[in-house]
Amino acid sequence: MPTRFTALLALLLAANAALAQQNYPSKTVTVMTTFAPGGSSDLISRLIAQKLTEEWKRQVIVDNRPGGAGVIAMQMAARAVPDGHTLVLGHIGVLAVNPAMLPTLPYDPVKDYAPVSLVATVPTVLAVHPTVPAHGLKELIALTKSKPGEYFYGTAGNGSAGHLAMEYLRQQTGLEAAHVPYKGTGPMITDLLAGQFHMTMTGSGPLMPHITTGKVRPIAVGTATRTPALPDVPTVAESGYENFETSQWYGILAPSKTPPAIVQKIADAIKRACALPDVIQRFQHDGSIAKANSPEEFAAFIESEAKRWAVVVKAAGIKAE
Repeated sequence: MPTRFTALLALLLAANAALAQQNYPSKTVTVMTTFAPGGSSDLISRLIAQKLTEEWKRQVIVDNRPGGAGVIAMQMAARAVPDGHTLVLGHIGVLAVNPAMLPTLPYDPVKDYAPVSLVATVPTVLAVHPTVPAHGLKELIALTKSKPGEYFYGTAGNGSAGHLAMEYLRQQTGLEAAHVPYKGTGPMITDLLAGQFHMTMTGSGPLMPHITTGKVRPIAVGTATRTPALPDVPTVAESGYENFETSQWYGILAPSKTPPAIVQKIADAIKRACALPDVIQRFQHDGSIAKANSPEEFAAFIESEAKRWAVVVKAAGIKAE
Protein backbone atom coordinates (compact mmCIF):
# COMPACT_ATOMS: atom_id res chain seq x y z
CA MET A 1 0.00 0.00 0.00
CA PRO A 2 2.73 2.55 0.85
CA THR A 3 4.38 1.84 -2.49
CA ARG A 4 1.13 2.41 -4.38
CA PHE A 5 0.45 5.57 -2.35
CA THR A 6 3.94 6.89 -3.03
CA ALA A 7 3.58 6.22 -6.74
CA LEU A 8 0.18 7.94 -6.81
CA LEU A 9 1.57 10.93 -4.92
CA ALA A 10 4.44 11.19 -7.37
CA LEU A 11 2.01 11.16 -10.29
CA LEU A 12 -0.12 13.85 -8.68
CA LEU A 13 2.89 16.02 -8.00
CA ALA A 14 4.10 15.60 -11.57
CA ALA A 15 0.64 16.48 -12.89
CA ASN A 16 0.47 19.56 -10.68
CA ALA A 17 3.93 20.66 -11.83
CA ALA A 18 2.97 20.23 -15.47
CA LEU A 19 -0.24 22.18 -14.91
CA ALA A 20 1.61 24.96 -13.10
CA GLN A 21 4.08 25.23 -15.95
CA GLN A 22 1.31 25.25 -18.52
CA ASN A 23 -0.65 27.97 -16.72
CA TYR A 24 2.38 30.10 -15.88
CA PRO A 25 2.27 33.06 -15.79
CA SER A 26 -1.28 33.46 -14.52
CA LYS A 27 -0.86 37.11 -13.47
CA THR A 28 1.56 40.03 -13.65
CA VAL A 29 5.21 39.10 -13.16
CA THR A 30 7.46 41.48 -11.22
CA VAL A 31 11.20 41.69 -11.82
CA MET A 32 12.88 43.41 -8.89
CA THR A 33 16.12 45.33 -9.34
CA THR A 34 18.54 46.46 -6.66
CA PHE A 35 19.35 49.92 -8.03
CA ALA A 36 17.56 53.12 -9.04
CA PRO A 37 16.51 53.72 -12.68
CA GLY A 38 19.21 54.75 -15.14
CA GLY A 39 21.87 52.10 -14.65
CA SER A 40 22.77 48.87 -16.43
CA SER A 41 20.51 46.76 -14.20
CA ASP A 42 17.54 48.94 -15.05
CA LEU A 43 18.24 48.96 -18.80
CA ILE A 44 18.70 45.18 -18.92
CA SER A 45 15.71 44.30 -16.74
CA ARG A 46 13.34 46.56 -18.71
CA LEU A 47 14.38 45.13 -22.06
CA ILE A 48 13.97 41.55 -20.85
CA ALA A 49 10.66 42.43 -19.17
CA GLN A 50 9.41 43.83 -22.47
CA LYS A 51 10.31 40.67 -24.37
CA LEU A 52 8.79 38.36 -21.76
CA THR A 53 5.60 40.43 -21.86
CA GLU A 54 5.44 39.99 -25.62
CA GLU A 55 5.97 36.21 -25.43
CA TRP A 56 3.72 35.43 -22.47
CA LYS A 57 0.98 37.97 -23.24
CA ARG A 58 1.12 38.84 -19.55
CA GLN A 59 2.55 42.06 -18.19
CA VAL A 60 6.08 41.84 -16.79
CA ILE A 61 7.00 44.94 -14.80
CA VAL A 62 10.23 46.21 -13.22
CA ASP A 63 10.25 47.25 -9.57
CA ASN A 64 13.31 49.32 -8.59
CA ARG A 65 14.24 48.87 -4.92
CA PRO A 66 17.57 50.64 -4.36
CA GLY A 67 19.48 50.85 -1.11
CA GLY A 68 21.27 48.69 1.40
CA ALA A 69 23.84 47.35 -1.09
CA GLY A 70 21.01 45.53 -2.84
CA VAL A 71 19.79 43.87 0.36
CA ILE A 72 16.30 45.41 0.22
CA ALA A 73 15.38 43.95 -3.16
CA MET A 74 17.07 40.62 -2.48
CA GLN A 75 15.23 40.17 0.82
CA MET A 76 11.88 41.03 -0.74
CA ALA A 77 12.46 38.55 -3.55
CA ALA A 78 13.55 35.81 -1.14
CA ARG A 79 10.36 36.24 0.89
CA ALA A 80 8.04 36.32 -2.13
CA VAL A 81 5.63 33.50 -2.93
CA PRO A 82 7.69 30.90 -4.85
CA ASP A 83 5.40 30.67 -7.86
CA GLY A 84 7.55 32.47 -10.44
CA HIS A 85 5.56 35.72 -10.36
CA THR A 86 8.29 37.55 -8.42
CA LEU A 87 11.81 37.46 -9.84
CA VAL A 88 14.95 39.46 -9.14
CA LEU A 89 17.81 40.61 -11.35
CA GLY A 90 20.88 39.48 -9.44
CA HIS A 91 24.40 40.64 -10.23
CA ILE A 92 28.01 40.50 -9.16
CA GLY A 93 27.37 42.85 -6.23
CA VAL A 94 24.54 41.04 -4.47
CA LEU A 95 25.68 37.51 -5.32
CA ALA A 96 29.49 37.70 -5.22
CA VAL A 97 30.43 40.79 -3.17
CA ASN A 98 27.84 40.98 -0.41
CA PRO A 99 28.58 37.49 0.96
CA ALA A 100 32.19 38.55 1.49
CA MET A 101 31.44 42.13 2.56
CA LEU A 102 28.54 41.74 4.99
CA PRO A 103 29.26 39.64 8.10
CA THR A 104 25.55 39.11 8.80
CA LEU A 105 23.99 39.00 5.37
CA PRO A 106 20.18 38.89 5.80
CA TYR A 107 19.76 36.58 2.81
CA ASP A 108 21.55 33.47 1.64
CA PRO A 109 22.62 33.84 -2.02
CA VAL A 110 22.61 30.05 -2.41
CA LYS A 111 19.75 28.74 -0.27
CA ASP A 112 17.21 31.57 -0.76
CA TYR A 113 17.07 31.58 -4.57
CA ALA A 114 16.65 29.36 -7.57
CA PRO A 115 19.07 30.57 -10.29
CA VAL A 116 17.22 30.87 -13.61
CA SER A 117 19.58 32.26 -16.25
CA LEU A 118 22.36 34.68 -16.91
CA VAL A 119 21.05 37.55 -19.06
CA ALA A 120 23.95 39.80 -19.98
CA THR A 121 27.56 40.69 -19.34
CA VAL A 122 28.55 44.34 -19.38
CA PRO A 123 32.09 45.62 -19.97
CA THR A 124 33.29 48.04 -17.32
CA VAL A 125 34.63 51.39 -18.50
CA LEU A 126 36.97 53.70 -16.62
CA ALA A 127 35.82 57.22 -17.49
CA VAL A 128 36.63 60.71 -16.23
CA HIS A 129 35.04 64.15 -16.28
CA PRO A 130 36.51 66.20 -19.17
CA THR A 131 38.16 68.61 -16.72
CA VAL A 132 40.49 65.85 -15.51
CA PRO A 133 43.83 66.50 -17.31
CA ALA A 134 44.57 62.89 -18.21
CA HIS A 135 43.90 60.94 -21.41
CA GLY A 136 45.54 57.60 -20.64
CA LEU A 137 45.53 55.23 -17.70
CA LYS A 138 49.16 55.67 -16.69
CA GLU A 139 48.77 59.43 -16.97
CA LEU A 140 45.68 59.28 -14.73
CA ILE A 141 47.48 57.11 -12.16
CA ALA A 142 50.45 59.49 -12.06
CA LEU A 143 48.09 62.45 -11.67
CA THR A 144 46.24 60.95 -8.70
CA LYS A 145 49.47 59.92 -7.02
CA SER A 146 50.87 63.44 -7.39
CA LYS A 147 47.87 64.89 -5.53
CA PRO A 148 46.86 62.36 -2.88
CA GLY A 149 43.47 62.98 -1.29
CA GLU A 150 42.29 65.28 -4.08
CA TYR A 151 40.63 62.79 -6.43
CA PHE A 152 37.34 60.93 -5.97
CA TYR A 153 35.47 58.21 -7.80
CA GLY A 154 31.73 57.56 -7.78
CA THR A 155 29.84 54.26 -7.87
CA ALA A 156 26.27 53.01 -7.76
CA GLY A 157 26.80 52.13 -4.11
CA ASN A 158 28.99 50.43 -1.58
CA GLY A 159 29.67 46.90 -2.74
CA SER A 160 28.31 47.55 -6.23
CA ALA A 161 29.96 46.09 -9.32
CA GLY A 162 31.55 49.46 -10.05
CA HIS A 163 32.93 49.70 -6.52
CA LEU A 164 34.45 46.24 -6.84
CA ALA A 165 35.93 47.03 -10.26
CA MET A 166 37.48 50.27 -9.07
CA GLU A 167 38.98 48.71 -5.95
CA TYR A 168 40.41 45.92 -8.08
CA LEU A 169 41.90 48.56 -10.39
CA ARG A 170 43.39 50.41 -7.42
CA GLN A 171 44.93 47.18 -6.11
CA GLN A 172 46.52 46.42 -9.46
CA THR A 173 47.68 49.92 -10.46
CA GLY A 174 48.10 52.07 -7.35
CA LEU A 175 45.60 54.67 -8.56
CA GLU A 176 44.73 57.09 -5.72
CA ALA A 177 41.06 58.06 -5.38
CA ALA A 178 38.50 58.06 -2.58
CA HIS A 179 35.11 56.38 -2.87
CA VAL A 180 31.83 58.31 -3.17
CA PRO A 181 28.89 55.85 -3.07
CA TYR A 182 25.46 56.68 -4.52
CA LYS A 183 22.11 54.91 -4.50
CA GLY A 184 22.22 53.79 -8.10
CA THR A 185 24.10 54.43 -11.32
CA GLY A 186 21.63 57.07 -12.54
CA PRO A 187 22.23 59.55 -9.69
CA MET A 188 25.94 58.81 -9.83
CA ILE A 189 26.15 59.62 -13.55
CA THR A 190 24.21 62.86 -12.99
CA ASP A 191 26.81 64.06 -10.49
CA LEU A 192 29.71 62.90 -12.67
CA LEU A 193 28.37 65.04 -15.52
CA ALA A 194 28.11 67.96 -13.10
CA GLY A 195 31.73 67.52 -12.05
CA GLN A 196 30.92 66.63 -8.44
CA PHE A 197 33.64 63.97 -8.53
CA HIS A 198 36.32 63.01 -11.03
CA MET A 199 35.90 59.46 -12.33
CA THR A 200 34.00 56.21 -12.30
CA MET A 201 34.43 52.63 -13.42
CA THR A 202 31.04 51.27 -14.25
CA GLY A 203 29.07 49.39 -16.89
CA SER A 204 29.32 50.80 -20.39
CA GLY A 205 25.56 51.14 -20.96
CA PRO A 206 24.77 54.30 -18.98
CA LEU A 207 28.08 55.89 -19.98
CA MET A 208 27.81 55.44 -23.75
CA PRO A 209 25.47 58.39 -24.53
CA HIS A 210 27.74 60.75 -22.59
CA ILE A 211 30.92 59.35 -24.12
CA THR A 212 29.40 59.96 -27.55
CA THR A 213 28.64 63.60 -26.73
CA GLY A 214 32.00 64.19 -25.06
CA LYS A 215 30.55 64.84 -21.62
CA VAL A 216 32.77 62.11 -20.17
CA ARG A 217 36.07 60.77 -21.45
CA PRO A 218 36.79 57.01 -21.57
CA ILE A 219 40.25 56.05 -20.35
CA ALA A 220 40.22 52.24 -20.50
CA VAL A 221 37.92 49.21 -20.56
CA GLY A 222 38.12 46.40 -18.03
CA THR A 223 37.50 43.50 -20.40
CA ALA A 224 40.26 41.21 -21.64
CA THR A 225 39.78 42.51 -25.20
CA ARG A 226 38.49 45.80 -26.56
CA THR A 227 34.75 46.22 -26.69
CA PRO A 228 33.10 46.78 -30.11
CA ALA A 229 31.19 49.75 -28.69
CA LEU A 230 34.50 51.54 -27.95
CA PRO A 231 37.02 50.13 -30.43
CA ASP A 232 39.51 52.97 -29.95
CA VAL A 233 39.65 52.69 -26.17
CA PRO A 234 42.44 50.41 -24.89
CA THR A 235 41.98 47.75 -22.25
CA VAL A 236 43.58 48.08 -18.83
CA ALA A 237 45.84 45.18 -19.81
CA GLU A 238 46.93 47.01 -22.98
CA SER A 239 47.69 50.04 -20.85
CA GLY A 240 50.41 48.12 -19.04
CA TYR A 241 48.65 45.99 -16.43
CA GLU A 242 48.65 42.42 -17.69
CA ASN A 243 45.92 39.92 -16.84
CA PHE A 244 43.54 42.60 -15.57
CA GLU A 245 39.94 41.66 -16.40
CA THR A 246 36.61 42.63 -14.92
CA SER A 247 33.10 42.93 -16.25
CA GLN A 248 29.66 43.19 -14.76
CA TRP A 249 27.09 40.43 -15.14
CA TYR A 250 23.37 40.17 -14.55
CA GLY A 251 20.98 37.24 -14.27
CA ILE A 252 17.48 36.32 -13.19
CA LEU A 253 16.71 34.42 -10.00
CA ALA A 254 13.44 33.20 -8.46
CA PRO A 255 12.68 32.52 -4.81
CA SER A 256 13.83 29.11 -3.63
CA LYS A 257 11.22 26.35 -3.82
CA THR A 258 9.88 27.79 -7.07
CA PRO A 259 8.83 24.68 -9.04
CA PRO A 260 11.68 23.53 -11.30
CA ALA A 261 9.27 23.34 -14.24
CA ILE A 262 8.48 27.05 -13.88
CA VAL A 263 12.15 27.92 -13.43
CA GLN A 264 12.92 26.07 -16.67
CA LYS A 265 10.06 27.78 -18.50
CA ILE A 266 11.42 31.19 -17.51
CA ALA A 267 14.96 30.16 -18.48
CA ASP A 268 13.77 28.99 -21.90
CA ALA A 269 11.95 32.28 -22.46
CA ILE A 270 15.04 34.29 -21.47
CA LYS A 271 17.17 32.21 -23.83
CA ARG A 272 14.78 32.98 -26.70
CA ALA A 273 14.73 36.67 -25.77
CA CYS A 274 18.52 36.91 -25.69
CA ALA A 275 18.69 35.38 -29.18
CA LEU A 276 16.39 37.99 -30.74
CA PRO A 277 18.26 40.24 -33.20
CA ASP A 278 16.80 43.45 -31.75
CA VAL A 279 17.81 42.43 -28.22
CA ILE A 280 21.35 41.60 -29.35
CA GLN A 281 21.52 44.91 -31.22
CA ARG A 282 20.17 46.92 -28.31
CA PHE A 283 22.59 45.30 -25.87
CA GLN A 284 25.47 45.94 -28.28
CA HIS A 285 24.40 49.59 -28.61
CA ASP A 286 24.68 49.89 -24.83
CA GLY A 287 27.97 48.02 -24.81
CA SER A 288 26.48 44.85 -23.34
CA ILE A 289 26.52 41.24 -24.52
CA ALA A 290 23.35 39.11 -24.39
CA LYS A 291 24.29 35.84 -22.73
CA ALA A 292 21.73 33.31 -21.49
CA ASN A 293 22.49 29.92 -19.96
CA SER A 294 20.78 27.12 -18.06
CA PRO A 295 19.77 27.21 -14.38
CA GLU A 296 22.53 24.72 -13.59
CA GLU A 297 25.16 26.70 -15.48
CA PHE A 298 24.10 29.94 -13.83
CA ALA A 299 24.31 28.35 -10.37
CA ALA A 300 27.86 27.13 -11.07
CA PHE A 301 28.83 30.56 -12.46
CA ILE A 302 27.59 32.34 -9.32
CA GLU A 303 29.61 29.97 -7.14
CA SER A 304 32.83 30.55 -9.09
CA GLU A 305 32.39 34.35 -9.12
CA ALA A 306 31.74 34.45 -5.37
CA LYS A 307 35.03 32.66 -4.73
CA ARG A 308 36.92 34.92 -7.15
CA TRP A 309 35.71 38.26 -5.83
CA ALA A 310 35.85 37.34 -2.15
CA VAL A 311 39.63 37.64 -2.52
CA VAL A 312 39.31 41.20 -3.90
CA VAL A 313 36.86 42.26 -1.19
CA LYS A 314 39.16 40.99 1.55
CA ALA A 315 42.24 42.65 0.06
CA ALA A 316 40.42 45.97 -0.39
CA GLY A 317 38.90 45.83 3.08
CA ILE A 318 35.46 46.68 1.69
CA LYS A 319 32.98 47.00 4.55
CA ALA A 320 29.27 47.69 4.69
CA GLU A 321 28.36 51.34 5.30
